[in-house]
Amino acid sequence: MSAMDPTEIFRQEASELFEVLEGALLDLGQRPDDRELVDSAFRALHTIKGSGAMFGFDKVAAFTHEFETAFDRVRKGEIKPTQELISVALAAKDYIRALIEDPQSTDDIIGEAILDDLKRFVFPDQAAAPVAEIVVAPPLAPVESKQAGWHLYLEFESHILRNGSNPLDLLDDLCKLGPCFVVPVTDGIPFLDEMEPEDCYLKWDVKLHAACDKDAIDDVFMFVSDEMKLTLSPLEHVEALPPAPLFQLLDEELTPMVAAPAPVEAAAPPVAEHPVAKAEPKSEPRPEPKLEAKRDDRGIATVRVQAERLDELMDRVGELVIAQARLTQLASSGSDLSIKMIAEEIERLASSLRDTTMGARMVPIGSLFGRFRRLIHDLSRDLSKPVEFVTTGEDTELDKTMIECLADPLVHLIRNAIDHGIEDTASRSANGKTEQGRIELAAVHSGAQVLVTVKDNGGGLNTARIRAKAEEQGLIAAGAVLTDHEIHQFLFHPGFSTAQTISALSGRGVGMDVVKRTIENMRGSIDLSTRPGQGTTVTLRLPLTLAIIEGLLIRVGEGRYIIPLSAVEECIELTAEDERSRGRNFLNVRGNLVPFLRLREIMSASGAPDRHQKTIIISTGDTHVGLVADQIIGNHQTVIKSLSKLHSDVTMFSGATILGDGTAALILDVAQLVALAQSKVEKQHISEAA
Repeated sequence: MSAMDPTEIFRQEASELFEVLEGALLDLGQRPDDRELVDSAFRALHTIKGSGAMFGFDKVAAFTHEFETAFDRVRKGEIKPTQELISVALAAKDYIRALIEDPQSTDDIIGEAILDDLKRFVFPDQAAAPVAEIVVAPPLAPVESKQAGWHLYLEFESHILRNGSNPLDLLDDLCKLGPCFVVPVTDGIPFLDEMEPEDCYLKWDVKLHAACDKDAIDDVFMFVSDEMKLTLSPLEHVEALPPAPLFQLLDEELTPMVAAPAPVEAAAPPVAEHPVAKAEPKSEPRPEPKLEAKRDDRGIATVRVQAERLDELMDRVGELVIAQARLTQLASSGSDLSIKMIAEEIERLASSLRDTTMGARMVPIGSLFGRFRRLIHDLSRDLSKPVEFVTTGEDTELDKTMIECLADPLVHLIRNAIDHGIEDTASRSANGKTEQGRIELAAVHSGAQVLVTVKDNGGGLNTARIRAKAEEQGLIAAGAVLTDHEIHQFLFHPGFSTAQTISALSGRGVGMDVVKRTIENMRGSIDLSTRPGQGTTVTLRLPLTLAIIEGLLIRVGEGRYIIPLSAVEECIELTAEDERSRGRNFLNVRGNLVPFLRLREIMSASGAPDRHQKTIIISTGDTHVGLVADQIIGNHQTVIKSLSKLHSDVTMFSGATILGDGTAALILDVAQLVALAQSKVEKQHISEAA
């Protein structure tokens, strides 16, 4: 496989920086005095600017520079980051992203308008002055002081070049404060065959002859302060400055790598005199970008891997699980003890490899939650409804495929919560509520499932309006007896909406039906609960993965089927009394009535049923249903294979798998079976009432 395009590497890293920048800006709107947030935003901007210039994205570097310098007054504490300024800064972030992802379709006029808006908020009294001219500061004037300057020793982390920072540019900025003696320290340079071309080995000993304060020096290195060690002490006397320019001597120092260090005078270099370009041997090609190992906040090394490779690895593991099942079945039918031992060892290794591979695909759901902060910020502004956004359980892990599928349903739920659920400020005040609404997004593990909840503190569902709309559309007869839960289910009916008017956000009845269909396609379920005047909670119940699951293998007639083990509560034997009561649809399970389905009838199985039939109790949410089968074969590692488009109308099965003997077994859709059981119960109640 060919090496990844360097520009694609930059795009991926820029995407991560955009998340950091957006998060810092949104938090800054809530905590305008937090200096760490300002510094975090500036670090992200600075890295985007430096990396953009390095990879040839000149427009990105130029626009980001204007953005960075215009926002400099916030960093200096001269102005407060208002909500209006944050909104413009977010728009600038979006424009930079567009310049990187699709530079051909971006409009320079839009960029200029964004910079004008930035200038208007940052310099309200100087609206006619261009941003670029305002932020250029004059050289620092010397002040009377007994101190002759500063002695600095600079030691950068070896990976600083990979992050887009250039120590020579930082030295150039330092030289603008005043005359410098700069001595490269070369004692840390390894032999040529041990060098990494992307690592920084030089250190610098600098004597700065400028009567500036320590803060001015800290400002030069503020964006790389966590990637360097800076030793700083005052100078007591002025030393003579040699005539050699700074970058000329650095070039001589880098080329032979053995020249004796000598003091030099700092001078701003022209771009063409970049020392790294001269030091690189022209006869050797530039090194290809390689897989880069990084360390997170806990010091754990991480490696960036393409998602397609993980998908391919998961497919191979699935085929291995199927082959291992076939080997186990063949070994169990024979009498060779050594073959059985090998089969058991391969089964153990395959199970371990499966768990490890699935773990590599697991992604913290917090990576998804972070996307909705911007959505809520914009909706809150557009609808004039102040909303607080709270998230919990960000560390809860879910398969990356599930994360991708979950994004759109959560967007619909959050939009509905703000548009329909959260009342306007006047209504909330009249009802004794706080003016600010609240949206809570939470995730938690529950057995082999993940529960994702969207909760608001709005007015709750209007059951009467939902019922009236259902009757108007002919979904129910007037006066029909329905529970609140049954009425609320009409919200998931295609084309159903209680909105009085059609707007850009709602009113067309497209949304909740899409949410339900998407969640069910993920083999999950959705529950609604509401309290009038206090809010609504939507709970999504999702499996951990869509690739390989633990299943319960059963037999019905001559066919074999898989039930997801996460949905199985218990297995009991069908009693003779239940067999005799063919008209009944309920089992008595420790005093609780549980509706059940006879799978032989549903599957139209031929032949006589087994004498001792078994009942598998499954659950989804708070609903329990029994499934009557001929035989329970046992647990089975199930590699899920999707059904073809020709079977898209078959709703009772969510997929298929291959068994150890090479035959196929269908995977039962628990949600559909529960709905079928509930429908049978309702029909029985109607017939009994008649």
